[in-house]
Amino acid sequence: MIKNSIVGFLLLSLAFVSCKENASSKIDSTNLETAKERDAKMSLGSAIIEFDKNEFDFGTINEGDVVEGAFKVANKGKTDLIITDASASCGCTVPEWPKDAIKPGDSAIIKFSFNSRGKRGKQSKTITLKTNTANVTETLRIAGTVTPKS
Repeated sequence: MIKNSIVGFLLLSLAFVSCKENASSKIDSTNLETAKERDAKMSLGSAIIEFDKNEFDFGTINEGDVVEGAFKVANKGKTDLIITDASASCGCTVPEWPKDAIKPGDSAIIKFSFNSRGKRGKQSKTITLKTNTANVTETLRIAGTVTPKS
C-alpha cells in the first residue's frame, strides 16, 4: 500500500514538473508564416485549365507515318497552373508539356507525336495530364485511321 502511494506521488510530481513549459513557446514563427502563405494561395482556388480542343483528328495516314500535333492550354484560374506529368496510353505517342508554371491568363502548348509504325485501322490514343486543377487529371484524345502498307 505504501509502495503504491509512493509511486503515485512520484508520477504526479513528474507530471507537474514536466508541464512547466508554455506550449506557445514551442511554436516556430517560420512555420506560421509558411502556413499563412499557403492558406492565402488556397483561398484563391485551384487553377482552371482550358483547351482549344480536347481531341486531335489526324485523318487518314499511311502506316509508318509520324504525325505531330499540338493542343493549346490556357489557365483561366487565379493561381498558377502546373502540369506535373503527361503520359500517353501507348508508347507510339510521345507528349511534350510545359515544365514551368502557366500564370493566370497565360497559355502554353502541349506537343505530341504519334508513330503509326505497326498500327493499322482506326486508332484512338489518349494523353493524360496530371495537374493542380480541381480534377487533378485531364485527358486529351488523338484519333485517326492508319492505312496498312501493301
